[in-house]
Amino acid sequence: MANRKRRASGSGSLRQRPDGRWEGRATVGQDKATGKKVQKSVYGKTQTEARKKLSKIIAEVDEGNYLEPSRMPVEHWIKLWLEEYTFDKKYSTVKNYQAIFKAHIIPRLGSIPLGDLDRITIQRFYNTLYSPRDGSKGISAKTIRNVHGLLNKLLGQAVNDNLIRMNPCAGAVLPRKEKTVIKPLTDEQLKDLLEAADGDEDYGTLIKIIVLTGLRESEALGLTWDCIDFRRGTVLIEKQLLKKPLKDGGICFSSPKNGRARSIMPAPFVMDLFREQKARQDRYKKIAGNCWEDWKDAAKPKCRLVFTTITGSYISPGTMRVHFKKLAQEIGCPDARVHDLRHTYAMLSLENGDDIKTVQGNLGHATAAFTLDVYGHVSDRMKKESSSRMEEFLRALTGTGTEDGDAETQTGPRLVPPAANA
Repeated sequence: MANRKRRASGSGSLRQRPDGRWEGRATVGQDKATGKKVQKSVYGKTQTEARKKLSKIIAEVDEGNYLEPSRMPVEHWIKLWLEEYTFDKKYSTVKNYQAIFKAHIIPRLGSIPLGDLDRITIQRFYNTLYSPRDGSKGISAKTIRNVHGLLNKLLGQAVNDNLIRMNPCAGAVLPRKEKTVIKPLTDEQLKDLLEAADGDEDYGTLIKIIVLTGLRESEALGLTWDCIDFRRGTVLIEKQLLKKPLKDGGICFSSPKNGRARSIMPAPFVMDLFREQKARQDRYKKIAGNCWEDWKDAAKPKCRLVFTTITGSYISPGTMRVHFKKLAQEIGCPDARVHDLRHTYAMLSLENGDDIKTVQGNLGHATAAFTLDVYGHVSDRMKKESSSRMEEFLRALTGTGTEDGDAETQTGPRLVPPAANA
């Protein structure tokens, strides 16, 4: 016969179940529809463990802070959260959320009730993602951190909505994120790329401008002529071109990645490239005649794209990447990506003396801290220049050191001057 131990009236009861576990039961409220008491059970392997859990619930009830954990499955809450709490997020951000939920969170946590999630469940989830128990390859530390960030948002909102008392993501131990190795082009590769781009009549200028301004691919494709000020020599980056499925709106404009517009002042060489593009586009427009497509609405200047096809339509990101890959093959960099052109511009700026705040502004990063995190490491060129400056200082201070300095530490500027922030 199961043992039963009664506690003080109204404070709950403890009993040992036939399976050996201890069960604590407390009255946590009253059903408004039936008037019956609502009871909550907790379990423990030992009487002490069960008593502690029971005491916690009783204290919360006495203080009026008790919250019945939600039995809503995680997958159901994900659907509700996406519908109600992501209205202010960019289309691409929501698509990324959906991809993470589908690939990682729903398969492993989707059927679990929100109220049953605890810290150890979350920690095991992350551990399994990193080192699967079936011997398959785990996902990267960076991806796990992305999963954690999203899950933390999801469950944080569940706390705010009184579905759960605490966020079980708090205190999770995450794998150390390895520093991403960026691969900017060398001086020689940059020189070769600029020369090779001359042979691509339709996409060469676009590729040159990306590497010499650090624009994101979508920002370059979304430039419109009203944003190019030839008199002042500035370029306003206030939108990007996004390619969505037709059911979601198709091709459209969106605000820049961090939601803020920025103005840059490229080198005069770059402004000349824009002038060349304008003349080229005018030739195409004359040839196309009535077939010319001023994308969206010819009456709206903000829809007159700087970079178009020969018929005036928008340029597909995929097509542009194909042209870039062909040029990358020509210069012996088959693994180069379009985004590496942005890295090249950033390193070019730093090695020519631009401060981090200027580089941040030109690249459109939300904070200078992020720019420092990505590009704060010094290049070999910068190390040599630092050595050369120290040598000059010591020679002036003590009269020692080599007469002309170590020949190998003498370095000149990069091939192309960086843009300055407007």
